[in-house]
This record gives sequence, C-alpha cells and structure tokens, in this order.
Amino acid sequence: MINFTSNPYGFTHFIDHLNIVSVSILLILLIMSILSWYLLITKALQLGFTYWRARKILKLFWKSASLEPLIGRLSQRQLNDPFSNVALQGINAALYYEKRAEKQIANLSSHSEFLTRNLHRAINDSTAQLNSGLTILATIGSTAPFIGLLGTVLGIYEALITISARGNASLDTVAAPVGEALIMTAFGLAVAIPAVLGYNALVRGNRGFLTQLEGFAHDLHTCLNTGARVDMKNRAIMTKIESSLSKEKIDLQ
Repeated sequence: MINFTSNPYGFTHFIDHLNIVSVSILLILLIMSILSWYLLITKALQLGFTYWRARKILKLFWKSASLEPLIGRLSQRQLNDPFSNVALQGINAALYYEKRAEKQIANLSSHSEFLTRNLHRAINDSTAQLNSGLTILATIGSTAPFIGLLGTVLGIYEALITISARGNASLDTVAAPVGEALIMTAFGLAVAIPAVLGYNALVRGNRGFLTQLEGFAHDLHTCLNTGARVDMKNRAIMTKIESSLSKEKIDLQ
C-alpha cells in the first residue's frame, strides 16, 4: 500500500502543484459529485415515500366498500404523491362529468373516454415528477470520466513540457508527473460510477412503481365507470387470457 503522507510525490504534492486549469476541473468534478449525491439521496427518499403512500392508498381502495373513505382521506390534506394525484384526478373527473353531462351532453365524450384522458394526464404528470433530475444524473455519469480525462491529458502535456525543459527523461522524472495527471481520471471515475449506478437503480424503481400506478389507474377507471372493482385474481386471469388471444392473432396473421 502506498503511503501518501511519506511519499514525496503523493497526493499532497499533487495538490500543491495544481495549475488554474486543473483546479477548475477539480472544482467542476466536486460540484458534479455533490449534485449527483444530492439527487441520489433525495430521489431515493422520494421513491421510498411514494411506495409507502401507495400501499396506504391501495389498502384503503381495496378494503373499503365504497370510495367515500378514500375521498375523505384525500380531502383532509394536500397530497402530492402519484397515487393520490391519480385518485384525485379520476374522482374529480367523474364528478365533473356527472355535473356537466346533462347540460352539455352533445359536447362531451363518453364517460369512459373522459376518465381515460384525465387519468392519462395524471399518470404523465406523475411520471415527469418521478423522472425529474434523472437527466442530470445521466449527464454526470456520461461526462464526468471525460472531464477527468481532460485533466489527465492537460496534466501529461504539462509534465512532458517540464521534462523536456529539464532534459531528463529518466523513470523517476517521468513517473511522478504522469502519475499525478492520472489522478484526474480517477476523480472523474469516482464521480461517474455512483451516478451511473444510482441512475440505473432509480430508473428500475420508477419503472416498477409506474407499472403499479397504471394498474391502479385501470382499477380506479373500472370502479368509477361501472361502480365495481376488478378483483386482483380475476384481473390476472383476464390479463393471461388477453395475452394468449393476442398471441393467437399474431400466429394467424
């Protein structure tokens, strides 16, 4: 193991011999690292909170005989989680349609289409809310190694100029400045790797959550449109039947 405290060409020597360009690159990497860790922590907490809220909404939706307990809970406080947003949008759309249908029946679409449009809009809003900030993580993960590599290239170039000016190309003279320049690449990778791993984990978590949200929107649409709920087991059976029928259609074609 390298002892950086006793090594004359260690990390302390690297910091002391930084120029303005290298300091700027290090500051950029530091800002990117702080921003990526901030996004990783906040988005992970947000996703965990949305899952926690989703379980409560689903429990209240399936175990209540009517939608009144769900409406009462949603009206008690201002909730910004996706499941509450979808439930509010669907219930408000159903109430709006019932009030306006008698007066403007010729200008309104069917009840099912009206609910579908409002639920899709709520899902799109929730998707945008969950995916906000992930583009920044992806950008940091893809650009940080190249920023570190830029610092390495500039450091090696400066080291070669110094070696040429000294006229000495021995191993001791070359190894120290080149090794210091390569530290910039290590910094870039240290910033990029957590950002990429966190981005992939958040994308997978958001995708699974949005699948649950779409299923809940389908169940809510059925309940608001027909007044009945689709049982989870029956819905799974119906999904299998629909998938098998679609496969048979493809084979016939």
